[in-house]
Amino acid sequence: MGETKGGWKLWAVLALPPLFWAGNFIVARASRGEWPPVALSFGRWSIALIALLPFAWPWLRRDWPLYRRYFGRILLLTLPGVAAFNSLVYWGLQTSTATNGMLLNSTIPLLIMALGALFWGQRLGLWAILGLIVSTLGVAVVILQGSWERAAALDFARGDLIIFAAMVAWALYTMGLKTFPAEVNRIGLLAVQIALALPILAPFLVWEISSGRVPVWTPASIGALVYIGIVPSVLAYLFYTKAVEMAGPARAGQFIHLLPVYGAILSAAFLHEPLHLYHAAGFGLILGGIVLAGRR
Repeated sequence: MGETKGGWKLWAVLALPPLFWAGNFIVARASRGEWPPVALSFGRWSIALIALLPFAWPWLRRDWPLYRRYFGRILLLTLPGVAAFNSLVYWGLQTSTATNGMLLNSTIPLLIMALGALFWGQRLGLWAILGLIVSTLGVAVVILQGSWERAAALDFARGDLIIFAAMVAWALYTMGLKTFPAEVNRIGLLAVQIALALPILAPFLVWEISSGRVPVWTPASIGALVYIGIVPSVLAYLFYTKAVEMAGPARAGQFIHLLPVYGAILSAAFLHEPLHLYHAAGFGLILGGIVLAGRR
């Protein structure tokens, strides 16, 4: 009985982070009329920092000299991973769908591989190259909505392109994080990055407000902000860290592929976004590319 219970706990820890992250796309898309993208990103990280501090405080005290030593590298990590990523996602979701956003999110493992080869000198085998090609076709199917005539007419969905740029930013962040000294605790590091991201986002927030795009304060919009600030920002990170600890990074990483599955169900249920054949084709190609790239 104890093993079964432990097994269920492990499955829950593995399966919950992608569900929480899917909620980020769903809620951001649903509240796009109340929350401009930079305001949502700034509010999200403000709440997340407050929620994260009790968990991060011991590590912040312990690692403070390391933050000073690696300040430049931390700042470089913060720009794509915390400041840019979510702002671009929320900007893209103003016009794209949550379903498309989560399908494009599935390209991150392949983007990490491609950037590792381009900028970090990592060698790609034949299967990895084939995987990148197949996955890129999947991205094209989603962005072009299954119509190659759109490519000939250069008729791209701007929101999809912006979200894809966000995925490139996250892949850059991940590669930088992989090479960051392991002696620095990741929970404390995230808190420092959030604290650095807020002043970076502040001028863009002022510009957004001055251009007339201001938040609409309602109980629903406040609830959306609190959810995004706590569930995908803090709880998902803590659960994912625990999943890596319990099951290892490879198995925990595999469960991230549940995100578009959760997303398609939630998008249809709460946003009434229709599922098209090109969604299935795009996801199949992206997932197939990931499988190919993982072969040895």
